[in-house]
Amino acid sequence: MIFSTKDTGPVADAVKKHWVDTSLPSSLRPFARLARWERPIGWWLLLWPCWWSAALAAIAAGQGWPNPWHLALFFIGAVAMRGAGCTYNDLVDVDIDAKVERTRSRPIPAGQVTRLQAKAFLFLQALVGLIVLLQFNTYSIVLGIVSLLPVAIYPFMKRFTNWPQLFLGLAFSWGAFMGWAAEFGSLGWAPVFLYAGGICWTIGYDTIYAHQDKEDDALVGVKSTARLFGERTKPALIVLYALATLLFATAAVMADAGPAAFIGILAGVIHLGWQIVTLDIDDGDQCLRLFRSNGTYGWILFAGFVIDAFVAWL
Repeated sequence: MIFSTKDTGPVADAVKKHWVDTSLPSSLRPFARLARWERPIGWWLLLWPCWWSAALAAIAAGQGWPNPWHLALFFIGAVAMRGAGCTYNDLVDVDIDAKVERTRSRPIPAGQVTRLQAKAFLFLQALVGLIVLLQFNTYSIVLGIVSLLPVAIYPFMKRFTNWPQLFLGLAFSWGAFMGWAAEFGSLGWAPVFLYAGGICWTIGYDTIYAHQDKEDDALVGVKSTARLFGERTKPALIVLYALATLLFATAAVMADAGPAAFIGILAGVIHLGWQIVTLDIDDGDQCLRLFRSNGTYGWILFAGFVIDAFVAWL
């Protein structure tokens, strides 16, 4: 039946004892796992460029804080579209996921949901995302529709290039355009530099994430920057995170930001440096913890931007 599911237990790398696995009815748990609700770091990473952009727009517009309605819409949209993206990715990658230790417990390869059920759930999540998108101005709506292109091609890139993380960055950083466009109905240099910085940041954190699967990826022929960089991962992260920081600082300059924004960026440098110094690429559990810590990095930058907007408004 279309709504019949089989709960075989949590996904291997999910947050343990999450409410998805303890509170939801067993028939709904596979769908929640398909959307990665028990791994909120994914939608936080998708959300941060949106919120950073909205905060920079508030600085540029001389407002005291980002538009709360826009922040709420971005939150709902990030949860919905991250879930839709994960569902789409799992449909495309089901044969690969079944061969990788960490991913074979995902709902489709584990038999918790059928492909038809996954497609129906994908449609529902995309519909929520569309409803959210239609709340913005026309320029933002068109921009949001264009974002579907990098989202659509990303799952296939690991088969053809050592840089699938670059294509993830193109998709996950798109919110850098959206927050600004929602406020002004156009783009400027600040969101462009923010987008470029987000791409570098995404390549960095997802390289750390990909080190969990490098052995299985090598066996099944999946490419990644983790395999490409190998033992040179730390120098690569230094370059990537340094570029991200420089680009974020340039975006702040273009938005006419004040000291608080740059203090936030500097505090973020300390956090990123801690990731690099701490990293052990052969410790999968640690790689996952460091990957998740980028949610904290997002808060650091956002706080700096919001405080700067408020101080300038006083």
